[in-house]
Amino acid sequence: MSDRTINQQPHTPHQQSHGEQGAHAPHTHGHGSEPDDFAVQIADSVESFVLAVTEVAKGDEPGSAVSLLLLEVSQLLLAGGRLGAIEDVVPEDRFEPDAGPEPDGEQLRERLAELLAPIDVYHEVFDPYGPPEKPNAFRISDDLAGVVSELQHGLTHYREGRVSEALWWWQFSYLSNWGTTCTAVLRALQSLIAHVRLDSPIGAVPDGADTDDDGLTDEQLEQQAGDLMAAELGLGR
Repeated sequence: MSDRTINQQPHTPHQQSHGEQGAHAPHTHGHGSEPDDFAVQIADSVESFVLAVTEVAKGDEPGSAVSLLLLEVSQLLLAGGRLGAIEDVVPEDRFEPDAGPEPDGEQLRERLAELLAPIDVYHEVFDPYGPPEKPNAFRISDDLAGVVSELQHGLTHYREGRVSEALWWWQFSYLSNWGTTCTAVLRALQSLIAHVRLDSPIGAVPDGADTDDDGLTDEQLEQQAGDLMAAELGLGR
């Protein structure tokens, strides 16, 4: 059982005190209460995303991976938007019950990285309202594995009957972390499909980007990325 602490680092799990989340009127669920329609719908969306990403990562249908991920991330962001639009969820307890050991997401991350290479690395500005900054390099595989881990944390609470705890976690982590992460991933996935559909060449990876040096030149990476997307969408190049 641990207290909440504020952590504002991007792309990492966050926790904070229930009483520190906001000044709006609370959205509460009592201990042992049955989940209402809203909670059930959010939980269904979360579980659907976790299951879908896990299935995509198996690599059984590599030709539809990017398209399926685009759909799943879009649908999850709809659930996130609903969480962001409601009043703050404030459970009765200040301390978060122990949810047990965190699931190991390394295998999922590795499978996604293998499946999405060489289009895994993308670039994004973290805060569009912050001071001007250079785009940072991220990996779709890292981001999706991290989002799945955060969502599973809330699912553990939900499945054990701690509905308000699950909703609080999903709402807070959406606002502080996975909402931004999924928005960035969605932009990357949409951009990949748009490049191919509009017959627009995919730009070479900028110098210094983290691509896990595999001996390929920027031109070769560009060609591979374009060929992969063209094959997925059934388009000739």
